[in-house]
Amino acid sequence: MLLDFPCPLRDEIVANVRAALAEDVGTGDLTAQLVPAEQGGRARLISREAAILCGRAWFDECFAQLDARYGTSTRIDWQVEEGGRLAPDQLICELSGNARTLLTGERSALNFLQLLSGVATKTRHYVDRIADTPAQVVDTRKTLPGLRLAQKYAVRAGGGGNHRLALWDAMLIKENHILAAGSIAAAIAAAGDIARAAGERCRFVQVEVENLTETRAALEAGAKMLLLDNFSLEMLRQAVDLNQGRAVLEASGGVSEATLRPIAETGVDRISVGALSKDVRAVDLSMRFIPS
Repeated sequence: MLLDFPCPLRDEIVANVRAALAEDVGTGDLTAQLVPAEQGGRARLISREAAILCGRAWFDECFAQLDARYGTSTRIDWQVEEGGRLAPDQLICELSGNARTLLTGERSALNFLQLLSGVATKTRHYVDRIADTPAQVVDTRKTLPGLRLAQKYAVRAGGGGNHRLALWDAMLIKENHILAAGSIAAAIAAAGDIARAAGERCRFVQVEVENLTETRAALEAGAKMLLLDNFSLEMLRQAVDLNQGRAVLEASGGVSEATLRPIAETGVDRISVGALSKDVRAVDLSMRFIPS
């Protein structure tokens, strides 16, 4: 089961899992050979803490690829939906199939589920803190190499939103782009031409500004989305007043659990938080075999 996401994930999941199994299993699990080849097994996956579950499709794919490799058949009976809340000691799923396959896939499958659940859990924590404000929590490109889309999917599972998926699906005009173009207005005009040529591939054009003078210049040039970089709370309030609803305002920089709510209360539309995907603690999950 996959939740809504801006682009197809199936090929990404297959590639993520193929890389993980190549890294961990390689030419074969030596220790699993302690178990007779035809022996069956059953296991339970338990949460050791409160969390948001995310990554079921990656977990399933680990065993699907191993089944294809070894000619086995693994059954996974999920007890919690993707994006659902977990309580300590809650049963997440039960697995049954070839014992060697279960043992071999355990670590890779858990790595995906623990990491992505960690991202989703942290995101939900931030989202819940400002749930009564109009502001939306969004992610950044500060992700683990090779797991960009997986982590951004997890942010959505936790109730957050996505900024750019990557450099190919939106434009963010920053200081060096403005210097190269000659002015904010020139950069915005050129970006408009590029966005129109890219068609639906370009989801938005955003301009990064560092002070209220640049904010005013960007609005006067017709910017529809501004990134307010490291603005103080007072500057954010002034930017909201200056904007008068003309553009989507996103606060960025210096965002933490402590500063999140004060920033949201200034009236900005979005708050980007690099920590959602950059500073992740994996959720504590445990897979235990059931004695036969």
